[in-house]
Amino acid sequence: MKTIVNRKRVEVKKDNGVRKVFTVDASGRTLGRVASEAASILLGKKSVHYAQNQVMPLEVKIVNAGKVRIPERRMNEKTYRWFTGEVDGLREITLPNLIAKKGIEYVISQTVDGMIPRNKLRKERMKRLSVTK
Repeated sequence: MKTIVNRKRVEVKKDNGVRKVFTVDASGRTLGRVASEAASILLGKKSVHYAQNQVMPLEVKIVNAGKVRIPERRMNEKTYRWFTGEVDGLREITLPNLIAKKGIEYVISQTVDGMIPRNKLRKERMKRLSVTK
């Protein structure tokens, strides 16, 4: 079973009748658009059996992550902040430094993670996301 959605950017394959595998092509698309599409699929919004309180039996694979388009303005202005819990523990890193340190795959997964609701199903949904260069 192959279904092509959204201008040939998403492929759906049935995996042993248990899970559907959605493949999202990130080449030439902006970071937010790829992440929001992946988050929507992970939440189950593309499934006919959508239920808000269940994790849908599907996986999302984002391919060509290295070809994602990030505007110059975003590269200059975006900073990631976190607090370590210690005194004077506010840390921040810019987007180019984060890409150099952890890779574009990490940035995409963090962007998708920010779009998933903060509840008990979040970890299980994020386990079903894979990002490849």
